[in-house]
Amino acid sequence: MDEDSELKRLRMKKLKELIGQGRGENTAPLIDRPLTLTDSNFNEEIARHHIIVVDFWASWCGPCRMMAPIIESLAKEYAGRIVFGKLNVDENPATSRKFGIMSIPTLIIFRDGQVSDKIIGAVPKAVLEGRILRWLSPQS
Repeated sequence: MDEDSELKRLRMKKLKELIGQGRGENTAPLIDRPLTLTDSNFNEEIARHHIIVVDFWASWCGPCRMMAPIIESLAKEYAGRIVFGKLNVDENPATSRKFGIMSIPTLIIFRDGQVSDKIIGAVPKAVLEGRILRWLSPQS
């Protein structure tokens, strides 16, 4: 492992520790797997959680299938602080249209019900985690 990679890994680890200690409160219920979101429950779930990361996906999408285990893993690691949800774009066209989903996978990070960030395409776990942690930190 090169020095830059090791430094990034250590920074990410320290950031996770600081966030865990600094928050002091649980901002999300202990949900350790992605919620299944639909056109009918989407607004309710977005409003219910301080931070929720929604994976817009489809079963036929190869990159979506690549992201699935990453989303599962992050849901376990951040249970109690961040909620993850999955919305099948083929089965839920109204919500997909509402957010202008043109490419999948698309991940949208909602904070307090508002779109905070959007990630289009398959990305490595470390990249996704870094983008999500920005919104979890107290100064965001």
